[in-house]
Amino acid sequence: MPARIYRPARTAMSSGAAKTKLWVLDFVPNSAREVDPLMGWTSSSDTQSQVRLRFESKEDALDYAKENGIDAVVTEPQERKPNVRKGGYGENFATNRRGSWTH
Repeated sequence: MPARIYRPARTAMSSGAAKTKLWVLDFVPNSAREVDPLMGWTSSSDTQSQVRLRFESKEDALDYAKENGIDAVVTEPQERKPNVRKGGYGENFATNRRGSWTH
């Protein structure tokens, strides 16, 4: 049963780094989702796709996969470069500002 090991990215709605420190092991779905004709809900007979395991390090996740015979593919995270300006947002309203404020 294949799985994927990765470190989740931050959400698009926040600039914080919450829930991005741990490594996650997700199982690849074995069957496609089906639409219920009566209610329109999506469902699947594959219960492994609901399992999400979290680990402190990539090595812990790989060890778990190896011990349990899981074929795992590791996706390395793309590190974010720091682009925070010195002073930040408050610098826009500083009294000792060099340039004129144009908006």
